[in-house]
Amino acid sequence: MRENKNITVNLNFLKKRMLDFFSKKGKLLSQIVLTFIFFLIGFWFIKEERNELYQIKNSITEATPIWIIIGFIVTFSYIFLQGLMYVISFSSIGAKITLKDATSLFLKRNFISIFIPAGGITSLLFFTEPLLKKGVTKTDVHLASAIYGFVGILSVILFAIPLFIYSLLKGSVGYNEWLFFGLVIIIIPMFVLLFNSLIQKGKLYRFILKNFPKIEPFLIDLQEHKINRNTFLKIVLCSVIIDAVGILHIYIAMKALQFEPSLFAATIAYVVAVIFLIISPFLRGLGAVEVSMGYILIRYGFNTMEAVAITLFYRFFEFWLPLFAGVLLFISKIQKLLLRIIPALLLLILGVINIISAITPAIHSRLHILKDFLPIEAISTSNYLVLTTGLFLLVTSAFMLKGLRMAWWFAVLLSVISLIGNLTKAIDFEESTIALLVLLVLIATRKEYYIKTNPKLGIIGLQTSLLSILAVLIYGVLGFYFFDKKHFNIDFSLEESIRYTLQNYFLIGSENLHPTGTFATHFLISLKISGFLSFCFLIYTLVKPSILKNTPTDEEKEIVTELMKQYGNSSLGYFKTYFDKLFFISKNKNAFISYRLAGNFAVALENPVGSTSEEIKLCILEFDKFCYDFGLRSIYYRIPEVSLKIYTEIGKKYFFLGQAAVVDLREFNLEGQNRKSLRNGLKKITDLGLQAIVNEPPIKDGLLQQIKAVSDQWLQETSRKEILFSQGIFLWEELKKQTIITVENNEGKILAFINIIPDYAKDESTYDLIRKTDDAPNGIMDFIMVALFNYLKSKEIISVDLGLAPMSGIENPQTIQEKSMKYAYEKVKSFSHYKGLRNFKDKFSPSWHNQYIVFEDDYDLIQIPRILSKVIKP
Repeated sequence: MRENKNITVNLNFLKKRMLDFFSKKGKLLSQIVLTFIFFLIGFWFIKEERNELYQIKNSITEATPIWIIIGFIVTFSYIFLQGLMYVISFSSIGAKITLKDATSLFLKRNFISIFIPAGGITSLLFFTEPLLKKGVTKTDVHLASAIYGFVGILSVILFAIPLFIYSLLKGSVGYNEWLFFGLVIIIIPMFVLLFNSLIQKGKLYRFILKNFPKIEPFLIDLQEHKINRNTFLKIVLCSVIIDAVGILHIYIAMKALQFEPSLFAATIAYVVAVIFLIISPFLRGLGAVEVSMGYILIRYGFNTMEAVAITLFYRFFEFWLPLFAGVLLFISKIQKLLLRIIPALLLLILGVINIISAITPAIHSRLHILKDFLPIEAISTSNYLVLTTGLFLLVTSAFMLKGLRMAWWFAVLLSVISLIGNLTKAIDFEESTIALLVLLVLIATRKEYYIKTNPKLGIIGLQTSLLSILAVLIYGVLGFYFFDKKHFNIDFSLEESIRYTLQNYFLIGSENLHPTGTFATHFLISLKISGFLSFCFLIYTLVKPSILKNTPTDEEKEIVTELMKQYGNSSLGYFKTYFDKLFFISKNKNAFISYRLAGNFAVALENPVGSTSEEIKLCILEFDKFCYDFGLRSIYYRIPEVSLKIYTEIGKKYFFLGQAAVVDLREFNLEGQNRKSLRNGLKKITDLGLQAIVNEPPIKDGLLQQIKAVSDQWLQETSRKEILFSQGIFLWEELKKQTIITVENNEGKILAFINIIPDYAKDESTYDLIRKTDDAPNGIMDFIMVALFNYLKSKEIISVDLGLAPMSGIENPQTIQEKSMKYAYEKVKSFSHYKGLRNFKDKFSPSWHNQYIVFEDDYDLIQIPRILSKVIKP
């Protein structure tokens, strides 16, 4: 029975962990799955239709020059209109930016959107700094960007309405069109109602506030900025014109390639392609747009070759030219970001070139020369290798932006294979030259890729992959060798069995293998699935970032303890040497930083402890270098306002966290009208016969057992869990060495307790755990705090730190983040305990001191809540 119970518990635990994982990682997993699906569709499309694709090269080379020139002119108009749309978006909220700045903003965001999750939507958060320097507020930038993105999606839907009506009148509406346009007809009125409700505060407005209260700061911004309706309509008109330009690009592609043009087919293809662009999370729809647009064009009368040629031409004008313009813009600014983005972009281009080169016919004269040196099978294998390398280059380009060292090695390997493969498949020295250029750029920028991967996991992955390869080889070879001739109409030799196994394992496939039944078909599928899964596992283990995990040595503990005694000046000093921390000690051993790891972030607790401000600043720089070497990002938690200058001088940013309360015990008393409620509460506690008892260390085990029961009951009653980092947990041996004040009744039952911990600030003291039973009377916490103050006064302590009140203290919020924090603090129920914490501490008339989170850039800011939630867990 006990065994069954343990199994049930383990299964339930495993189930919970799996549910937690998928709930936390669901969005990321869905993006990966969606991208993987698009990747497979693109691979399948290229493989299955390669015979038709051979004709594309000739069609493109024979394109009409005048229409190509028109296409370039329309592209310049497209970029101009995008910049104009930004100008009008800012104008709609009363902000002004120049067309030059707006066009630059579009090109930068368009470029970066290829390499980040959620593409165009996420890119709206980037490149705000140049506008901020010119006097535009952060709120204006984010609000105008949100309007720009919203209208961009809205105009596509507006375009779909007349398209559907025309299709209906034409009688060409099938099931898919009914489904798609039916959803559009439903969505459009919802957008209109939403807009009117936001402006007029109607029923839908109140419904949104009730169910999504956190959005109110944004809605308030909308109200405060008073978006001009006429200007908003101009934005919509500009966006509609941009969509018309997109349709025109497709039409121009049809004319340039000398196919029979169809404006209706171009419009349908554009609308569907943009929808796939919106939902595609990575690489700005690369693959998804091509496949979806090609599919629509084929449905409307174009053959496969024509559809793909039109799509490639359209993407050249709408995707590659603006992308190239963005590259030129970055080069002109000589930004450091280039060192990461340019190699990734070149890899992307090389991948596309490899794919096109592999699926287009070789130059016969070169191929004839090559056949004198290499067998035809080697040439064919090289062609497949170049195609596969091209596909992996597209994926690797995205990983390069993360700065992974192993991704850099993969890129180098793929570039070398591309260089050699293009020469050995058809002496394509042009493609090999580009591969060589990419290889040189990778070598030149090698220092930008420093994030290490997990070596142990990499070894496990390599071992697992090699074992799986061996197992599948044995499985495949034996399968082919002993297959009855009827399954493939081939009597396989050992050499053929090995060759066909390798071809299918690495997804190359075998053209002369034709299974005659389901058994043989399933056998081939199993080989391909096995190969793909083991190869993906190998890549995952090799590129997974290394997580630096270690424990402090005895020598490090001695050094930080001594430094804390000499230079500690903070109420958080006790937690800087707590068991959960790692230590970074400066080279000259005059300063140290206490930190915890979460993912690829190192979160430091407050300032470094050091002898002088110069030593502290040097320690921060050394710690940042340490983080750089290990691929970590540094965050500094609970930095006092007086210390911000140290961080801003070295280029760091900061974000308001909350306020810490410090009570001056020389001024605190219970006299006066404003203390009447506090006095009344204390009198009620005294009348109940309760008394505060100071227990000096060493604390007896019996007392610890009693307060442990109080602590457990408090955690259970409040549905809370022990948290760490800037506060402690119930540690028996630690509490045994600390002064503990308890509140007890006449029978000696403990109803509440508070423990006093070391405070390294001069003449200051602080506490950690303050907990009570569920049947303790109201006011008992006030009672125990006053008892604490009286005890500390007797010890000639001048002040007491009451700790942080998160999110509180924002009087005049400036940014959208501060407005969101202020609203959540004041009105969102799930944050009400922060307001209660502030009110509790405010009873004792403390002085309030601003504290901040210091970070590197805005991308870190997005991840801070997730990182901190990991850091505070035991």
